[in-house]
Amino acid sequence: MANQDLNPQDLKVDTLGEARVHSPLGLGSVGGDGEVDYIHDDRTVLHSTDRASLVEEVKAGREPAAFELAGPRKNIFFDPSHVKAAIVTCGGLCPGINNVIRTLVFEMYYRYGVRSIMGIRYGYRGFIPKYGYEPIPLRPDDVKDIHERGGSALSSSRGEQDEKEVVDFLHRKGISLLFTIGGDGTLRGALAIHREIKKRGLPIAVVGIPKTIDNDIAFVERTFGLETAFTMAAESIRTAHTEAIGAPNGVGIVKVMGRMSGYIAANAALAMNEVNFCLIPEVPFGLEGSFGLFALTEQRLRQRDHCVIIVAEGAGQEYVEDKSGKKDDSGNVVLGDIGVFLKDRIKKYFKEHTDLYVNIKYIDPSYMVRAVPANAHDAIYCIQLAQNAVHAGMAGKTGVIIGQWNGQFTHVPIALATSRRKVLSPEDPLWLSVLESTGQPVKIG
Repeated sequence: MANQDLNPQDLKVDTLGEARVHSPLGLGSVGGDGEVDYIHDDRTVLHSTDRASLVEEVKAGREPAAFELAGPRKNIFFDPSHVKAAIVTCGGLCPGINNVIRTLVFEMYYRYGVRSIMGIRYGYRGFIPKYGYEPIPLRPDDVKDIHERGGSALSSSRGEQDEKEVVDFLHRKGISLLFTIGGDGTLRGALAIHREIKKRGLPIAVVGIPKTIDNDIAFVERTFGLETAFTMAAESIRTAHTEAIGAPNGVGIVKVMGRMSGYIAANAALAMNEVNFCLIPEVPFGLEGSFGLFALTEQRLRQRDHCVIIVAEGAGQEYVEDKSGKKDDSGNVVLGDIGVFLKDRIKKYFKEHTDLYVNIKYIDPSYMVRAVPANAHDAIYCIQLAQNAVHAGMAGKTGVIIGQWNGQFTHVPIALATSRRKVLSPEDPLWLSVLESTGQPVKIG
């Protein structure tokens, strides 16, 4: 997105009021003195680092779009001794959730001196009395080992809940800080909660930590769990490749998650580098004809005797779309199964149109990639996201998520992050790397 498409007001971060409490962190304030410094609110991260674009903005008299830099502030809004915090995890599981929960608790307890922290069980349902899920206290001893496990120590749920009831709960319990860990649906819920809080004039900060293995949150370079997910998916590709070369005319098909975005499929294809065709939602593909997937698969088998295909779950939905329009608990349209479709149709094509007998092995590791513990790189990222979330919340920042842009941690207004869905553009250098790695044509079909 070009700078001129961003309204400076869209990047403005909400605050609860003037920060008058001196931070207990004891950091420095002077650059170059060998100490880590507090971050000033006027520090920003440019949206675009393209020189030509920036020159054009300046010539036009426009201020280049920039995100507020995340990090600890010298003065904070809340008195830590009076803070009550709540943490909730929503949506599907994702590697790293427990790392985030653990760090939120450790950072608040040990660094800021917050002593009242509660965990909300089973997502947004945990705020609603009719479900009967009582919150649980969270102290360092309660979370010290949870990062070694996958899933969520607080459990999760999908589906919309009444933001008025959520805010009633927060007000009733005297909550000052709410941390929401989740993807697009969770953030839309957090935005509704934030707006209801603002409408009532309550001093409650809402800070989100974006969580989705699909990596489809706008204005965030990557979400935690993505790397662990595609690492696990790459192992499935290894298996598919082994099966494919282990039989005459072997075809290995791997279906991975990615409803609207093909980041898992693309990254897994590059990580394993044994994939011949990578199919993602953002790039349409054809099946029939000389340049269709069926003919290209046949050509690959006649040349090399084996073929590996990775497909994101949201790819090729025009072939398997459920016309009933059924939706899941999160309001997403239920997808047709493109993986099984390809397995059956490729087998049928070779039986009816060629003299080759194919050995097809189909692997769907979908839920396996979500439920494992975070790998080392994701674990580090989770810690940094959570630490910056606490800094933001204690400073009175609200209605924001912690993102990363141009290698820096940022404050991104939730309204902006949920205004669109990030997808893997066919013009992205990442997709070019995939094309060059797989050898597949720019257009299939």
